[in-house]
Amino acid sequence: MEVSLYTLWLDAGWFARGIIILLLFMSILSLGVGAQKWWRFRKSTRETRRFAPEFARFLQEEQLDAAIEVAEKQKVSHVARVLGEALAEVKPLLRDRATITSGDINSAERAIERQMLILLSELKRGLGILATVGATAPFVGLLGTTMGIVNSFTGMAETGSGGLAAVSAGIAEALITTAFGLAVAIPAVWLYNYFQTKVENLTVEMTYTSKELIDFLIKSVGSEFGRSIFTKEFQAQQAASTGHVTK
Repeated sequence: MEVSLYTLWLDAGWFARGIIILLLFMSILSLGVGAQKWWRFRKSTRETRRFAPEFARFLQEEQLDAAIEVAEKQKVSHVARVLGEALAEVKPLLRDRATITSGDINSAERAIERQMLILLSELKRGLGILATVGATAPFVGLLGTTMGIVNSFTGMAETGSGGLAAVSAGIAEALITTAFGLAVAIPAVWLYNYFQTKVENLTVEMTYTSKELIDFLIKSVGSEFGRSIFTKEFQAQQAASTGHVTK
């Protein structure tokens, strides 16, 4: 006998229907989070690809003001937001041509760390929902299956009829919730693992580019305005940490 999903829905009890509705809600929620995260990562990656070459060109041409301006205009790229925070720390010093010390460089590094924490929190937002759906959806479906089988055997005991024909429809009704639970959990786990990997990749990009910018500030900023950023203060700190002074 062929049993359709619609027939199973009509024959299902209130508990099984409640389980199916809950799983449907979990599925919509996880797919919605996945779509939102995919669009967010795609947009950030696309804007970074536009931003990075222009920013690198300004640095190579020692046009630091232009680099700061292009970083401040970009509000979507994860790399631009991190670099923009670092440049914001030294921007006043560049404007008034003050001497940049090791303390200023350290301040820029701390600004990068703060901005990276904020960005990582934004990038990971919603991943907990995917993890929760992926972990609990099979158990929710199994709960419906367990209760369905209990109801089938209870009905068989009440009617006094036995055999596979008497309980097959009830067991099929019960197992459909487990199948639905797995169908909800599998995409959620896939999406969670995919976006977790994307977050790790974006973290590497932010860390690498921020280190490159700090190196640039240490080596190039001072000479751009006719001064050396390797001040006595900076050399003193180097001497204390390495035992010799950089010449």
